[in-house]
Amino acid sequence: MTESSMNDFLKTSMGRLRLLAFLEGTSLLLLVFIAMPLKYFWYNPAWVKAIGPIHGGLFLIFVSYALIVGISKKWKLMDMAWILLVGSFVPFGTFYIDRRFFKKPQD
Repeated sequence: MTESSMNDFLKTSMGRLRLLAFLEGTSLLLLVFIAMPLKYFWYNPAWVKAIGPIHGGLFLIFVSYALIVGISKKWKLMDMAWILLVGSFVPFGTFYIDRRFFKKPQD
């Protein structure tokens, strides 16, 4: 991705939300599929200690920003609930909501 396309991506609230969703979703996948097995099967908690706080921070930022964008765009309550629940708690959920909700043409 070139610098100009990244800047274009970050100019809109939906672009920023999509970026946050990607980062939060990726951190969840790292936590669930790499860090947690290392902790519980190989007794190595270092990755959980490193990735856990990063994921927690990204989670809080994503939820807060999704609420801000949802209110400003007047999303339906059920869509907002679906985005927050699936996007925040289901592995691969942020990639699903990106395709279902975030890639739609916006007002």
